[in-house]
Amino acid sequence: MGNTVGSLTQFQQSVIQGLLLGDGYLRQIPGRKNAFLEINHSFQQRAYVDWKYSILESISGGKPKARKGNNERVAYRFYTRQMPEMTELNHLWYKNRGKHAPKDFKLDPVMLAVWFMDDGSLCGKVDAYLNTQQFDSMSQKILLNSLLKLGLHARLNRDKQYYRIRFLKESLPRLVEIIEPYVIPSMRYKLGYDPVETTRRSPVPHKGHRVKI
Repeated sequence: MGNTVGSLTQFQQSVIQGLLLGDGYLRQIPGRKNAFLEINHSFQQRAYVDWKYSILESISGGKPKARKGNNERVAYRFYTRQMPEMTELNHLWYKNRGKHAPKDFKLDPVMLAVWFMDDGSLCGKVDAYLNTQQFDSMSQKILLNSLLKLGLHARLNRDKQYYRIRFLKESLPRLVEIIEPYVIPSMRYKLGYDPVETTRRSPVPHKGHRVKI
């Protein structure tokens, strides 16, 4: 948790940008000077929200709380404080009321792990996706290029009228190797582990072993 950048550590910076790739949402109330980050998941994912809170507790506005919505869905959420760092990220990530990947975006393993825990999925034996349907085509290209710089080959996969990122089969071992150290216990099912986390349900290879097709 070292290497402080402003009031944020480098690790917090990476987690926050991973959240912005996924389910995190920056908001700036009209008339207020600075933006804040909202973390909002279903109550079933409270262990994951609690982990995010443990990382961002030093800048949070309070502990996570459950809240029932109009559709009876129970959300579990918390907010950061309003901060200049969040305002800067808000300017980088949001344009024309939509979320866009910054042109000079650089991905690191922590960002990728958080992104995958938020919006990734492992389907069957040899398919892995990142649900990037919220991003426009230019942002998708930026994200594909950022993955390539980590040695991960992927392409866009059509999902109805939108597109998402699909990893090529040969990149699955590398993907797992990069993100596994940062994937928390409650989210390890996304890597194909069974509920007791001792064996994998699907034979996604581990650390350099190639997928058999």
